[in-house]
Amino acid sequence: MRVLMFGWEFPPHISGGLGTACYGLTRGMSHIAGLDVVFVVPKAWGDEDQSSISLLSAENFPVRKKFIEMKGFLKEMAFMEVHSWIVPYMSPEQYAKAGKKTAEGNNVYFNTEHMGKLKFTGKYGPDLFQEIGNYAVVAGVIADEQTFDIIHAHDWLTYPAGIAAKSVSGKPLVIHVHATDFDRSGGSVNPGVFEIEKRGMDAADMIIAVSNLTRNTVIEKYGIDPAKVVTVYNAVEPLEVTSRPVYRKPLQDKIVTFLGRITLQKGPEFFVEAANKVLKKSGNVRFVMAGSGDMFPRIIKRAASLGIMDRFHFTGFLRGQDVDHMFGISDLYVMPSVSEPFGISPLEAMQSNVPVIISHQSGVSEILKHAIKVDFWDIDAMADAIYGILNYDALSQMFKKHGKTEVENLKWENSAQHVKQVYDRVLA
Repeated sequence: MRVLMFGWEFPPHISGGLGTACYGLTRGMSHIAGLDVVFVVPKAWGDEDQSSISLLSAENFPVRKKFIEMKGFLKEMAFMEVHSWIVPYMSPEQYAKAGKKTAEGNNVYFNTEHMGKLKFTGKYGPDLFQEIGNYAVVAGVIADEQTFDIIHAHDWLTYPAGIAAKSVSGKPLVIHVHATDFDRSGGSVNPGVFEIEKRGMDAADMIIAVSNLTRNTVIEKYGIDPAKVVTVYNAVEPLEVTSRPVYRKPLQDKIVTFLGRITLQKGPEFFVEAANKVLKKSGNVRFVMAGSGDMFPRIIKRAASLGIMDRFHFTGFLRGQDVDHMFGISDLYVMPSVSEPFGISPLEAMQSNVPVIISHQSGVSEILKHAIKVDFWDIDAMADAIYGILNYDALSQMFKKHGKTEVENLKWENSAQHVKQVYDRVLA
């Protein structure tokens, strides 16, 4: 069985958990005999691990002279490539005018380089919707040229690509919901994102959700038939103990870590409020907020107004060995997410012998037994849990020991087998 899989990022070039999950899943799938994965990203950098997949960069596929009819995505469209020298640099007003004209004529023109290839940043910038549309165009070209049995698209960024590939090839489409805009926005959904998500779900032959929490959102918020949605939990990559350095704490204080995007979905403000309560009882604690995001200035102002900045440290976004280093010196990891479809980072922390506190509003809470669970909004319970772990060594050691054993049994190979069962069901 050959799978044409569409993603948006792949390690080491990641901005969050999506790339990590794609890497783990494809590594797990490599252990299944007869299953081959062709993984497509908008932009490949050349240093990705391709031991488990064949990695394709959308930038390498010319769309010149290709005419791809896209049905069912937003509206019926035809995408036709035009040489870059034909379309000069335009002002925003001219671009808007040209866009309106081509849309009315049912043709959308793309600016390409001389070989007819589209350029991608592969990031989450201001032209994200344009890149998503461009990616869908190239996906149609790839689907026309590749041989495969089934299509697998990860998250809303790649749903249009999956739809395009299905439209061109007639092959079945499986979409993987790692998060919805209801999670990211706290309920104030972006209409454009919602429509892409809804179209992808409607077009899919089967939908994989990363937790029952996410599965219920897909069914209730998007009106999808429950029989079409299955839950496959994420896992964690095993640690390569032999090559991992020993990290030593730079100070004697206890270290409590928040690692994730500093945005509404992750609940950083609740972490700050709980920290303030803990610091009123304990003076030998440091709180680390590792990440970046739109709420960063607001969080700094709040910590400053509480007078706890001397006990707060902001590292910025961490990846790779920096994440290992952070966990290596942490005494406790806290994930107070408001709405977390799954959450791989607690598994990584437990794997590193770090006790964890997670919110009931996270998908990973459905499968973890040796983690303290609180409601994200209950800062009193969160503060009590933090204080207890830091001050009662027997409690901390118990969570370390049993947590590590528990997480070592959560293998990507098992998740991959469940995904393979979904493929078999669709193809049957």
